[in-house]
Order: sequence, then structure tokens, then C-alpha cells
Amino acid sequence: MMNRLESCLRSLPNAFPGPGGAVAVLKDGEVLLRHAWGYANAERRIPFTPRTLFRMCSITKQFTCGVVLSAFPDPAVLDDGVAATLPNLTQPPPKTLDLCHNQSGLRDYWAVAMLHGSPVEAPFGDAESARVFAGTRSLHFAPGTRFSYVNQNFRILSDVAQARTGRGFGELLRKTLFEPAGMESAFLAADTRAMPDGTQGYEGSVATGFRAAENNIFWTGDAGLGASLDDMIAWERFVDASRDDAQSIYSRLAAPVHFADGNTALYGFGLSRHPVCGRAATGHGGALRGWRSQRFYLPGERLSVVVMFNHMADAAAAARKLAAAALDEPAPPAAKDLPDPAWLGDYLVPETGLLARISRAAEDQVALAYSYPPELLPLHEDGTAGEDLSRLRPGPGGLWLDRPSENFSGVLLPLDHGETRDIAGRYHCVELDAALTITDSGGALYGAFSGFLGQGRMEQLHPVGGDIWTLPCPRALDHSPPGDWTLALQPDGALVVGCWLARGLRYERVSKRSLF
Repeated sequence: MMNRLESCLRSLPNAFPGPGGAVAVLKDGEVLLRHAWGYANAERRIPFTPRTLFRMCSITKQFTCGVVLSAFPDPAVLDDGVAATLPNLTQPPPKTLDLCHNQSGLRDYWAVAMLHGSPVEAPFGDAESARVFAGTRSLHFAPGTRFSYVNQNFRILSDVAQARTGRGFGELLRKTLFEPAGMESAFLAADTRAMPDGTQGYEGSVATGFRAAENNIFWTGDAGLGASLDDMIAWERFVDASRDDAQSIYSRLAAPVHFADGNTALYGFGLSRHPVCGRAATGHGGALRGWRSQRFYLPGERLSVVVMFNHMADAAAAARKLAAAALDEPAPPAAKDLPDPAWLGDYLVPETGLLARISRAAEDQVALAYSYPPELLPLHEDGTAGEDLSRLRPGPGGLWLDRPSENFSGVLLPLDHGETRDIAGRYHCVELDAALTITDSGGALYGAFSGFLGQGRMEQLHPVGGDIWTLPCPRALDHSPPGDWTLALQPDGALVVGCWLARGLRYERVSKRSLF
């Protein structure tokens, strides 16, 4: 096993090329691998070491929930504080546990920021986030019924915990988690503009070259954790040492979670519960422009893996490779050349109002463009496709999409690729008090959003047919853009706009062919 693990380690810098990285593998609480390579700051020639400070990004979310469970044995005491952050909400507000489990029904504030016209690298801090929260008038599903990844769930949790305790969130993290776990250099790195030791995140690729990533976001409970590889090794040891204590903080974080209808949830308390190499696992990834990370723990095998890249390579894929090597998993079977399914094409997902585009990706895969990024689903000989996250299957009434992690299953409506109508004009969203302008520029439609954060850049719309268009959002405040916005024309001339992170927003047409 060690020979295969060491061989896998040697392959990582070339398989996931970039300025630098660090990885660790632990078994039974003991370190099997602890290795770093490359540069934390290539311009200043600062080496990447196991002590380099790193932006752990969304791995923060489990720590935020750890603070909540440590400081408030009954998290329901924070429910009033959660409701107070949403003063204009016209529906029953989500509860604290809905936020912990990404079942709140809130629209993600990084996606909503783009609807308010935010430039990509614009500053976004406490004032901007508070205004987005306060402007929330509706939810895109009833709390507890569905899953949707929402960063501000965890920012709200950290804000409410601060207010309730009268202590800063950085202090809460340090006293409740960092010190007990022995995470000596971990801290709340809310300001993304710089790290104290000079570590830099990078965008780009080997083909285009790497450049320093620009970040102006202030993160807290959603993605503010700064930690070194050694800090994360201490966390994994802490997790493993407490595995048999049902009252330990990680045991509580990893406890089973359900939806309101009793179905098992695959996400809770800031932790994913998706299997790794066919084994039960808990963990989370992280991504911010210039940074990628992944950690998970397999309790049955007592195996931990941590991967940190200061560039945009796939840290989750690297972590899975290390896990497979540590478990001595056999190589996957060779791909079979399966015929094209009869159901390739474009569909509308009725419940969400979003476009689902299904195309052939490889001899044994189809690509599903619905969430971001597009998912590659393995084809099966029974005419279905997919695995744990998404499944496509023929069924009563047509093609069905199952997304167990979201507690969703529904039939897809095929789209008619006929002529589309003229939608040029200016639109207003009452929910956001924001605008969408669509222009006809020499026979091509372009669109952009605007609001209290500014004017977004014009992007070319793509007609799908059936009164459906897509408006691309290739870059956003956060690392991951929301993906294409689906624009669905209604019988009364309004547009319903949405992406997988923020759905069901109605834009009323206020003028035709108006310029921004």
C-alpha cells in the first residue's frame, strides 16, 4: 500500500500542475504522508511547506457548525436571531438547523450579488452582505424540504453566534475548536486580499500561464478559515481520536440528518455525506478564486485525506486518487463504447424552472448542464446514466432526473426548438429591486443585470427554444460562478430568471428595446 501511495504522491504535481500544493494522508490517527511542493508565492519565491497558511474556503462550514453546537447545545435558541437577519421575508423563516444543513430555501448571496450588477472583483463585505440579507422577500423552496448550497447560511450562523455570545467569531473558533484540536496557527482569515505569510492564490493554467488571483471578499462563517497543512493534520487526528465518543463535536457534526419528510439528507452541519471509494465518508471541499481544497474522513477505515492547492486544479479528484491508493483500490474497468441514449437534448425542469442540457461527453458518459459545473454522468447498459449526485432514467411520462442529495425527483419537459420571441427591453425584479436590460445589437441579443452593486457586463444571450434563453455568467464574486442563467418568457411578457443557486425570480417588462 505504501508503495502505491508514494507513487500516487509523486504523480500529483504533474497530474494537477500549478504553483504549489500540500497533501496529507492519515490512517488510525497516524500520518502516512505529509508533503508539500512548489511555491506559496511564486513571485516572491516563498516555498509551499506544511506550515504555509492557506485559505481553506468552504471547509470552514463544518467549523462554523462546530461553534454553534459547542456554544449552543440546543441550536434552536438562535432561531430568533436568524429570523432577525431577514426582516422583509414574507414566508416563515428558516430555522438554525435548516441553515446548518443547507435546507434554508434562501438564494445564495454570491449568485444574487451578480443580479445586483456586481463587477467580478468588486469589494463585498459586511455592509453589502447585510443589505442582500435584508432584501430577501421570498424563498425558493420551503425550509427543510430540499437542499440547495447556500454560502450565507453559514455567514448568518457566525453573525448570530457572535451577537448571542458577545464574542468575535475568530475568538469562538479559537476557544471552541482550534485550541482543543491543537490547530496552533489556524485563524479567521476574513480579508481575502492577503495572507499574513504572503501565500498567494493563482488563476490560469499551464497553457495560459498563472497569474495572481484578485479577491476582495470578506468571508466569515462560510469560508473564512485560514490554516496550514499541519493544522489540518491536527484536526484529522482530533476527529479520529474522538470517533467513539457520541458526544464529541465531530460525532455530532457527522450524525445522520433528514429532510422534513423523513428522507435521509446527504449534507448536514457543513459536511457532505457522499461515499468515497464506495465507503462511508464525511468531508467537504473548498474553492475561492485561486484556491482549492478538500478533506474527508472514512470512519470505517479510519482514513483521512487532505489536499490543498493554491491554484484551480481539482483538489477533490486528487483526494480521491490518494484515498484509492491508500485503500489499494483496483483500477476502474475500461470504459465501454455505449450507443447514444435516445434522450439527449434540452429540457425544462418544472419544479425549478431551470434548463437541463444533456449531451454526449465520451464513450461511456453524458454531460448534464444543470448545476455548476456540468456533471459527467456514466452511462449504464440499462439505458440510464449517473451515480450518487444525479441520475437520469426513462420513466413514466418521459425522462426523469433524480437528485437524491437535493431530495428531488421529477420528469423533465423536452423543449421545442422553434422560433423564439422578441424579448429585448428593460425588466424590473420587485423581489430584488434590480433590473435586467436586454438589447438587440445588430441582430444579436445581449443582456446584463444591474442593482445596488453596479452594472454587470453585457453578455450574449443564447436562444434555446420554447421561449427559453440562457444568459452566461462565466465569472462571479466567488470562485464558482452560478453558471448560465435560465430566462423563461411567461405568457404575460415577464421573464422568470434563475440558476441552480437562486431560482424563481420574476422580472416584469417595463419597456421594449430600451438601452441601459
